[in-house]
Amino acid sequence: MPKKGMRSIFFSSSKTPSSSPLRSTPSTPLHTFSESIMEENLEKAQSIIMPWDPNTSNYDKLTSLFHEDRKEAKDFLKCVKDLQRAMHFFVSENSSSEKLVRAQNLMQIAMKRLEKEFYQILSANRDHLDPESVSGRSSRASARSSTSDYEDDVGSEDELRIASDSISEVEEASTLVMSDLKAIADCMISSGYGKECVKIYKIIRKSIVEEGLYRLGVEQLSSSQINKMNWEALELKIKNWLNSVKIAVKTLFYGERILCDHVFSASESIRESCFTDISKEGAINLFGFPEFVAKSKRSPEKMFRILDLYQAISNLWPEIESIFTFESTSTVRSQALTSLIRLGEAVRTMLSDFESAIQKDSSKSPVPGGEIHPLTRYVMNYLSFLADYSGVLSDIIADWPLVVQSPLPDSYFESPNPDDSLKSRISVRLAWLILVLLCKLDVKAELYKDVSLSYLFLANNLQYVVSKVRTSNLQYLLGEDWASKHEEKVKQYSANYERMGWSKVFSSLPEYPTAMISPEMAKECFKEFNSAFEQAYRKQSSWIVTDGKLRDGIKVSIAKKLVPAYRAFYEKYRFTLRDERNIEALVRFAPEDLGNYLSDLFYGTGVSGSKSSSSSSSHSRSR
Repeated sequence: MPKKGMRSIFFSSSKTPSSSPLRSTPSTPLHTFSESIMEENLEKAQSIIMPWDPNTSNYDKLTSLFHEDRKEAKDFLKCVKDLQRAMHFFVSENSSSEKLVRAQNLMQIAMKRLEKEFYQILSANRDHLDPESVSGRSSRASARSSTSDYEDDVGSEDELRIASDSISEVEEASTLVMSDLKAIADCMISSGYGKECVKIYKIIRKSIVEEGLYRLGVEQLSSSQINKMNWEALELKIKNWLNSVKIAVKTLFYGERILCDHVFSASESIRESCFTDISKEGAINLFGFPEFVAKSKRSPEKMFRILDLYQAISNLWPEIESIFTFESTSTVRSQALTSLIRLGEAVRTMLSDFESAIQKDSSKSPVPGGEIHPLTRYVMNYLSFLADYSGVLSDIIADWPLVVQSPLPDSYFESPNPDDSLKSRISVRLAWLILVLLCKLDVKAELYKDVSLSYLFLANNLQYVVSKVRTSNLQYLLGEDWASKHEEKVKQYSANYERMGWSKVFSSLPEYPTAMISPEMAKECFKEFNSAFEQAYRKQSSWIVTDGKLRDGIKVSIAKKLVPAYRAFYEKYRFTLRDERNIEALVRFAPEDLGNYLSDLFYGTGVSGSKSSSSSSSHSRSR
């Protein structure tokens, strides 16, 4: 048989009888069958894609392929994949065939349509794609695992019904929109049109992130701008940042990462590129603010806001690391870490400055009445607030040992517990600062000319210190032993005050008040007592004991020593001297009067000269 006839039979299936043995030859019928399928794909693509051609006259009447008919959207995407396979086939057969040109034109039309759909979905569903809705999904992993192939997602009513049982209506809508975006992105990327898709995504989503940060009040401030602010203005900025950063990280950036990972799950490089371009600039600006604050002019009142900033970043660090995991977002992690380091350095410097300020306090005027020194109030209020930050402070001073000439004495503060080293470090640091204050108060006490008043001053101030410890987290940090030891020290100061301030009054009475003495000696004792008591009362009536419990304790202690002894002497010798001239001037105080006079002490009210010299009958008072 001529070769021409053989070729004719081999290549033309329509002329080959079905019974011909050549029909079973594998190569020729298979080639013809594939070509037929590819042609069918081309015709089907023509019928599905062309009605959605943006250039047709009907385009203006159309809204969205995905909004109009989800089944058609599913068919559209499937036909694009089939068209892509047909194009590969036509290229392998004839790279300049008319069918390949038709397929390429259809593909361009399809990509224009999908590009438009992608833009419309992103733009029209901002509420369903807001970070709060997106981040409400359980995790990025669940978001990724819920989207397999788009053929299983688009229009899958069963899956959506299941989803609606476990997530809210908003999250359900969010899931559907995200699935649409993912399907379009997968299709465009696999068709070689990823750039167009990514460009649209970056533009729209970056504007949403920027708008979100703007609404949160996150501003782009320079270091010089912050340095020029007064404290009130800067504190407002810090408060706003503290209120915003948690939302920005856990909602805005977290939601954006979930959405980006979901939509571009087909390509890790695209996911990284999109998320980086969308979030990097805003995140660096957000985490740069604390560093500028840390570098600004330092003052004691800034300490607690700086600790707030440190704590905020520290608490959010796990999320920061998990969200900004890409190499291209390492600068975000680096900026957050740099701010954390700078804030820690600022806190350490401010603690050193605080200690130095206590030591350098140069006020030379004694506080009137031995009252609590302003330095004591300031330092203890400051330290009680610091104790509320013990956790974050422990982290900051972990590698900053206390350097002193000798360890704290055990009589002042027990050795740290090795099982709780971080707590011990902050405890030792705070105990040291209180010791610096107490040493300074010892110096302040020497400013008083009256030794008894200097002891009352020390008792007042140490009682205030102990009270602040007892009523704050300092109690937890310093421990019961520290507080008990210092309460005993208050009692010692009070006893010293009592001994020095009332010794003349106590010694004016006989050692044994009921022992027999001559009337002349009794008269002399009454005179000495009157003079000593009046002098002590007059002087101490302007002294102050602020703490009510301490004040009452001192009064009761004096009264227990004084009133019974005076009563015994008074009752034995008042009648002995009843015939004396000017008996009222000689015996000026009845025993019950002494308690009344003592009750007036330590309020800082002072006393007139006539009050203490009046007769016993005139100044006896009921209370």
